[in-house]
Amino acid sequence: MSEHASEDAIDLLVRQHAEIRRLFDEVEAAAGDERKAAFDRLRRLLAVHETAEEEIVHPYARRHLDDGDTVVDARLSEENQAKQILSDTEYLGTDDTEFLRWLGDLRIAVLDHARHEEEEEFPRIRELAGEQERRRMAGAVRAAEAVAPTHPHVGFETAPANMMAGPFAAVADRARDAIRKAAGHGD
Repeated sequence: MSEHASEDAIDLLVRQHAEIRRLFDEVEAAAGDERKAAFDRLRRLLAVHETAEEEIVHPYARRHLDDGDTVVDARLSEENQAKQILSDTEYLGTDDTEFLRWLGDLRIAVLDHARHEEEEEFPRIRELAGEQERRRMAGAVRAAEAVAPTHPHVGFETAPANMMAGPFAAVADRARDAIRKAAGHGD
């Protein structure tokens, strides 16, 4: 059995939260081109991670938790706020004198959101979903991440919105990323 076949969705997402925390530190500590490259990695991970949660995890929570609508609506509100800050921070650019202030605001929004998931949503999903189901969800999360947009798109916070517009945004994002990389402007 491959490493991914035995992966638990909740463990995968919590590990990604840890990687996001590490990347915030890396972006903050870096300067110049290194900061830009680190921010690009952070931005990409945040974008694909949130898309996968919106397409796989939150719909499961909405269907299976007694108060699923309330829990998921709160998480989607947090995600929308974080996406807006991420989009604004990306637009600002890593060389702007206000970048670190915006990065700090983004860190607070993202880590607060991750804490809510880890304390309020994920433990309840782990309780309800069997091991096999969590492994299937991990595969679905990986698949969603593989085709997700790589930049924030405010307003795509639901599975239907991601399914309808996400593929177009993903193609556009990945083309933009490839062009920037070929031109020597990005990771």
